[in-house]
Amino acid sequence: MNNYIEKNILPLVTKPITYLGNEVNAVHKIPSPEMIRFAFAFPDTYEVGMSHLGMKILYGLLNEEKDIWCERVFAPWVDMEEQLRQHDLPLYGLESMMPLSDYDFIGFTLQYEMSFSNILNMLELGKITLRSAQRKEAEPFVIAGGPCAYNPEPLSDFIDIFVIGEAEEVILKIMDAHREWKKAGGNRQDFLKMAAAIEGVYVPAFYTVSYDEETGVITAFTPIIEEAPATIRKQFIADLDQVYFPDKIVVSYTETVHDRISYEIFRGCGRGCRFCQAGMIYRPTREKTVPTIQSKIKALIAATGYDEVSLSSLSTGDYSEIETLIKNLVCDAEVDKVSISLPSLRIDSLSIEMLEEIQKVRKAGLTLAPEAGTQRMRDVINKGVTEENLMDTVKTAFEKGWGHVKLYFMIGLPGETLADIEGIADLGQKVVDEYYKIDRESRNKSLKVVLSTSSFVPKPFTPFQWMGQNTPEEFKIKQRHLKASIKERKISYSWHDSGVSFLEAVFARGDRRLGLVLEKAHQKGCRFDGWGEYFDLQKWTEAFVEAGIAPEFYALRNRDYDEILPWDFIDTGVTKKFLIAEAQKAEAAVTTPFCPENCSNCGIMEFQKGWKCNG
Repeated sequence: MNNYIEKNILPLVTKPITYLGNEVNAVHKIPSPEMIRFAFAFPDTYEVGMSHLGMKILYGLLNEEKDIWCERVFAPWVDMEEQLRQHDLPLYGLESMMPLSDYDFIGFTLQYEMSFSNILNMLELGKITLRSAQRKEAEPFVIAGGPCAYNPEPLSDFIDIFVIGEAEEVILKIMDAHREWKKAGGNRQDFLKMAAAIEGVYVPAFYTVSYDEETGVITAFTPIIEEAPATIRKQFIADLDQVYFPDKIVVSYTETVHDRISYEIFRGCGRGCRFCQAGMIYRPTREKTVPTIQSKIKALIAATGYDEVSLSSLSTGDYSEIETLIKNLVCDAEVDKVSISLPSLRIDSLSIEMLEEIQKVRKAGLTLAPEAGTQRMRDVINKGVTEENLMDTVKTAFEKGWGHVKLYFMIGLPGETLADIEGIADLGQKVVDEYYKIDRESRNKSLKVVLSTSSFVPKPFTPFQWMGQNTPEEFKIKQRHLKASIKERKISYSWHDSGVSFLEAVFARGDRRLGLVLEKAHQKGCRFDGWGEYFDLQKWTEAFVEAGIAPEFYALRNRDYDEILPWDFIDTGVTKKFLIAEAQKAEAAVTTPFCPENCSNCGIMEFQKGWKCNG
């Protein structure tokens, strides 16, 4: 198959190099009958997937095991899919070009609800039975993890095994179980029972769900075998200095979304933004030490040749030794001739000072996220920043030569009014006014302020998980109102498609009845729904009608605090009591302090005995 694809298929598609798997540091092994073959599947394009840090970690971790060969597979672009279908060829793993159906495991990372249709498409292209209950004994086990696995129910018809939480330790336990199972000669059901007994693993086939006939809400969620626990506890790595991180990563021959080294300096976040799922599910906050970060980055630079390193976290500026770390890395960078970048910075002057110190770039663009246009709304969402913080930051930036500022906001947040929408335009105008206060000789010659809004999507395990989303029409009204409120020609406005956000909310808060909708949408050709040119709301609307399911039930409905939510069987360590209290504080526009300043008793400290939170 390899030669046929290279000679007859790849010359006909764009970016053929993304389907070959022979990049620098790609892992190639000599297969044996005892070897576990694992296909790490990213349900989006190569360019997006190759920028994902989790894939790099697990790819390296699994390939450290002599009897495991982990390969990569990405969603083929539409031209490649057409060729595979036309020639009746299966989707394959890049390194060996082995058909997907011949692997022991296919592991999907679930980063975004709008990639769910790609999962079904990849399984079909790999000639794998879509529904897990109908898979034959010899077919691969389909496993999934990542942030969207915290509500696994919409995909429960198609995924055999979910990993809830951080996977580095759990995935190796699953591989150990597979080795034992192969030796014992058990059947498919036997292995799923072994997997279900591992803490942090959810096997949806071993649970039943009951619904109220009149209201449609869940009345019971019940395990049906002894091995399946009633509650699935998320897994997290306590000591990040000891956690696996690869010394080398695959270096692409083509440009990717983030074409650089991405190095994780800590996990978790203590800020407590009430809309932010990551800030809740990735608690507790855990840091790597400065020496560990420095030594690992040095090794990665040597192994890859990259000249840029990005320090990854949910809020990089909150790293407890950030100034020491930056100072040390800048010294190292001067020797290695690499640049350091800091994503996920807070709105404060310290961020600007750090950017000024480390970035050897033209000062053209600065991105900040006030999230809301008025202080009342920033208090509702517990953003923890003020207008004064923003003005101090942009003033410092303008004084140091920045001229392009992009401000990110959400619209449709709980309790929002049109006055809050107008506040976004007002804030943009104040940023422009701040620019003109700077001495003409000091400031950048040109100014551009971009206001960008996304539509609020309520997510599981956040204080807003009970809140209904705005209707698509309400979003459009607010987008038009904001556009009309902008009077300054130096300000431009961009926004996200509210139809995409509506569907995202449906699957974020959905249950396992949505499996039928996904299947029907797949049959209609839905894929790459996160890409504007391929998202087709009409096809999805038809799929919901044919399945007899109203999407509004999931996206728009406010839920009672005592309702059984589809994801209630998962324990993240953050208690429901805390989330309810935060939701009530949001209604009163009352803030909660940053964790290091004052512990709010979210529950994570008691989640694992002996744990001490970094804040």
